[in-house]
Amino acid sequence: MSDEIEIIPLANRFRGFLPVVVDVETGGFNFRKDALLEVAAVLLRIDEKGELSRQRTYHWHIEPFPNANLDPKSLEVNGIKPFSPLRLAMPETRALDEFFKIVRREVKLNRCNRAILVGHNAPFDLNFLNAASERNDCKRNPFHPFSTLDTVTLGAVVYGQTVLARVAQAAGMNWNGEQAHSAVYDAEKTADIFCHIVNTWQTLDAAFKAVEN
Repeated sequence: MSDEIEIIPLANRFRGFLPVVVDVETGGFNFRKDALLEVAAVLLRIDEKGELSRQRTYHWHIEPFPNANLDPKSLEVNGIKPFSPLRLAMPETRALDEFFKIVRREVKLNRCNRAILVGHNAPFDLNFLNAASERNDCKRNPFHPFSTLDTVTLGAVVYGQTVLARVAQAAGMNWNGEQAHSAVYDAEKTADIFCHIVNTWQTLDAAFKAVEN
C-alpha cells in the first residue's frame, strides 16, 4: 500500500496518457495469423524531480491460439519452443486479462485517462496486442488503439540510430546479444532508452529556459 500512497502521478506528463513499455515475441510478422508467444510490460514511475525510471516488469508466456501460424525463421530468432511444457505458457485470454488489469490499475493510480504503448517498432507490438484483444473479445483494452511512442523515432532523432542494440550502445548502455530477442530483455532496454531520452530532454529544456531567462 505504501507504493500507492507515495506515488507521484504521471497524469500531467504525457497529456493524460500513461506510457507502458511493451515488447512481444511472436511466431511471425502477420499479426492476424501468427502466434503471440510472449508479452513483457514495464511500468514506469516519475520522481519528485520529474525523472522517469523503471518500476516493475511483468511477463507472460502464451500458448499459440488455435490454428496459429508459426514461422520457423521467427522461432529461430527468438529461440522459443512454443509447445515446450517448460515454458509454463497460459492461454491468450488469461494472459491478456492479467495484463490489462495491471495496466488499468496503473492508469487509475497515475490519474491518467488511458495507457499508450511505448515500444521499439511500437506499431508491431500494438498490432499483435490489438489482434489478440479482438480474438479474445476483450472489452476493456486500456491502450490507445493506434497512437504509440516509438523509440525507433527517438533513437533516430537523438542518436542517428534505429536498431535497438545500436540505440542502447549510443546512449552508453551495455548490450547483451545473447539475451536479446527475449521479451523481458528487450522491453527493459526499451524502457531504459525511453526514460534516458525523456530525462535528458527535460534537463536540456530546463537549461534552455534558464538561459532565456
